This record gives sequence, structure tokens and C-alpha cells, in this order.
Amino acid sequence: MDFCYFIGIDIAKDTLDWAIYTQQGLQLSTHTPNTLAGIKTALVELKSLPGWNAKQAVFCMEHTGLYNAHLLELLHQQNLAIWLESSLQIKQAGGMQRGKTARRPGDKVDAQRIAQYAYRFRDQIRLWEPPREVIQKLAFLSATRQRLNQAFNLLAVPVAEQETFISKSLQKTLKGNVKKSLIALKEEQKAVEQAIKQLIEADARLKELFDLMVSVPGIGPVIATELLVTTNEMQTINDPKKLACHAGVAPFEYRSGTSVRGKTRVSHQARKRLKALIHMGTMSAIQVKGDLQDYYQRKLGEGKHTMLVLNAVRNKLIHRVCAVVRRGEKYDKNYAPAFS
Repeated sequence: MDFCYFIGIDIAKDTLDWAIYTQQGLQLSTHTPNTLAGIKTALVELKSLPGWNAKQAVFCMEHTGLYNAHLLELLHQQNLAIWLESSLQIKQAGGMQRGKTARRPGDKVDAQRIAQYAYRFRDQIRLWEPPREVIQKLAFLSATRQRLNQAFNLLAVPVAEQETFISKSLQKTLKGNVKKSLIALKEEQKAVEQAIKQLIEADARLKELFDLMVSVPGIGPVIATELLVTTNEMQTINDPKKLACHAGVAPFEYRSGTSVRGKTRVSHQARKRLKALIHMGTMSAIQVKGDLQDYYQRKLGEGKHTMLVLNAVRNKLIHRVCAVVRRGEKYDKNYAPAFS
């Protein structure tokens, strides 16, 4: 399909900024509420463009989770081409840019950048397809599990931390105040865990991918579940470098021309939940006797910075996950890779 219209959409909780780019440059900018009515209004406005043909248009936007739900649903219902791209990919393609301190209603700069990105990289378009219903269910269950864990820790951690600083009688009282809530949260956690397990085991493709992922030392059930959701069953993202970039463990150099302008560091625009889980998996992997622990200790012995080595191990975990999925074979713990 040859696209002539490249629509960049900047998504916020309450608003949408639209920018339409063609070979002749920017053609239209508009601003609507992030509602079904607002989206329909923008689609009607697009029809005023000279020679408009919806089949020759691609709608490009960043991953924003729940905030783009209405937009994706309506565009897909109308069989319109959708390109879902990571914010980091768009930012890196745009080079060094001034950041903005706060988002203002009606600020269309980001929408124009997205539209220009879609036009510049039109030969690399990857059209979005909605995830299967089972993945959507898994995503909501995974998010619920995360919120339940946060709620449990919010109550349990302070009570445990203050134990050595207050009297036993007061500590007993405080424990009693949250006991029922903690028990209830624990039961809800178990129920969600069971629902996730049943959902994965009932689907042959998910079960296959899940088993491959957890065969990698350091990748547990929670990380594997998040990877299934994040990558849409390893379809949207299956390249280890892109997955590392999305998870925020791929280092970038800050350059201008041939000059390095700052230290090599990872991106702060990553999917923070996945990054945190990969870090936990890394900490688990280096505690267990094996090649990753040997690599970690050897690099520290060479004087490498701790976080630099940890980030290298994170990358190795991601590369191993992608490798077992690509080969369709579980990780061979007896395989001895040649580490650099």
C-alpha cells in the first residue's frame, strides 16, 4: 500500500493533537478531546483535505496504554491503517531536540514530530493489529496483580520497618489495624495469580512462549507474563535490541556530530514496569551459581562499574529470551557461551 497522508497523533489523557503530513509538508493541525466524539470530529475534518482518500492514510501514534484505547478501537473498526511506535524510537529518530517543560493544551509540536517521523520512515511502516482477546485479558490481570502488590506493600512494609522503633504494645496494635486488610489482599493476590496461570495454560501459543521464557535463568513467571503482554506474544517486538531499548536497558551515547556530549546511559522513556522486573530477574540470576554470576564477578574484578555490569546482564537476559523464542527451544543451561 502506498500511503500519501501521514497523520501524527499526540495522545494525552483528555486531549488529542493531530497533524497531517504529505509530500508537500504539513497540511493540517487540529486539537480534539480524547473521546469517541472528538475522534469522529477529527476524522470528518480530514475529509476536507484535497484529494483525501482514507485508504491512503496511515495513523501514527506512540504507545500510551489505556489513553489510546478509544482511538485504536475506532480506527480499527473503520479499517484504517495504524502504526503504533515507541516514543523512544521517535525521539531517537528526531535527533537532539529541545525538551518541553510541560504539556499545554493545543500544543501540536509533538503531533507534527510524529507525522514527520511517519513520513520520513514510510518505507519501514509496521501496521498494528489488535492483540488477541487472551492477551488483552492477560494485560488487565497483570496490571491488577501489580496494583494488589503495591497495595499490600503500602500497608505491610511500614509496619515491619517501624517495629524496632516503637513499643511492643503499640506495634501489636498497629499490626492488628491492618491484619484483616493484608489477609484480604493476600487472598486477592492468590486469586489473580491463579487466573493468570489458568489463562496461559489454556492457550497453546501462550503456554509454549511462557515455557520457553521461564527456561532462561532469571526469568520468572511474572517477568514472562509482562514480556508476553509488552511484545504482544513476541510479534510487535521480537528483536533483542529493540526489546532492550523498549525496556530501557539499551545504552545510548549523547552525541552531536562527532562529539560525545555526555556519559553513555539508558533511556528514561522506557517501559518502567518491564525495566524494574528485568532488574529483579538480573539480581536473582547473579545470586545463582552459573555463567551470569561468573560474568558479573569477573567484570567487577576488572574494575567495571556495578551498574554498567548489571545493565550488561540485563541485556544478556533479553537476548536469551529472544533466542529461545526464535529457535523454539528451551534454554540449555549446559551451553557455555563465550563472554567478552
